[in-house]
Parts: sequence; C-alpha cells; structure tokens
Amino acid sequence: MPLDTKSVCDKKVFESIYNDHSKTLRNFIYYKCGDVQQAEDVVQEAFIKLWKNCAKVFVEKAKSFLYTVANNTFLNEVAHKKVVLQHQKSIKNNSTSETPEFILEEKEFMMKLKNAIADLPEKQREVFLLSRIDNKKYSEIAEITGITIKAVEKRMSQALIVLRKKIGKI
Repeated sequence: MPLDTKSVCDKKVFESIYNDHSKTLRNFIYYKCGDVQQAEDVVQEAFIKLWKNCAKVFVEKAKSFLYTVANNTFLNEVAHKKVVLQHQKSIKNNSTSETPEFILEEKEFMMKLKNAIADLPEKQREVFLLSRIDNKKYSEIAEITGITIKAVEKRMSQALIVLRKKIGKI
C-alpha cells in the first residue's frame, strides 16, 4: 500500500514523515533564527501539532503542514529569542596557538562573512543557506519555501552578487 493512502495517525507513517523531514525542517528554522535549540523546539512543536491533527492532515500535505506550523511558531517566538541571540553572539571564547595577526585576520574575515550573510535579505539568506549549508537542490528549496525554481535561482544569484561585493575586497 503506498504511503499516500495511509493515515498520518498510523505510527509507522508518522515516524516515516518524521525521519524524512525533521532534519531539513530543523535546518530551515535554524537558518531563520540562528539558534539550534530554538529550531529543535519549533520542530518538536510542529510534530506535536501534526500528531494532534493527524486525522485532519493528509499524508501528501504533511510536509506543507509541518513547514507552515514551524514557520508560524518561529514567528511567534521571534521577539523573545532576539534577546537570547544577542546574548549568545556576545559570548565567544577563542583560544588557539596561532599568531595574533592570523587570529585577528581570521576574526575579521569571519565577522565580514557572518555580517555579509546576516545582511542578506531574509529570503536570499534562506535560499543561500539551504543551498550551500544544507546542500539542497533548487527544486527542493522551491518546495520548502513555496516559490518557483526560477525564484530560487534569482534569489541565489542576487545573494552571491551581494556576498562577492562584500567579501571580495578581503
């Protein structure tokens, strides 16, 4: 029996959905917030809501349901989590045996890179990180974000242009 004709309420089907989508969903939320724990919490909440609504959600719509719930949950937590992110960014320890000049140059480069990625518009940043960090194909990114492949290509192209301008001067 194909997976599409089974119920999300079936534990094996639910487990299969979890195994297929939890990591990518977590990364998708992580790229939005920059906090692994928050991303994992949001994903857990999304799967809890899917389980509670399993009778109402068709298997073929489960992925879309999860991404919508996760995105909405994330948006509801943004105000509080921004404070947490600011605090986490300010706490960093760096101890290496490299020369002070090398450490300084490396810190400057990483700071420029992080700032350049952070300065990208959210939609470009999502596409860039899904592609370059999560190794997703444009078709997968289009499905995850709910846009066309052409839109993914355009956002990626724009992101690369901006990053080359900012990072190319190093």
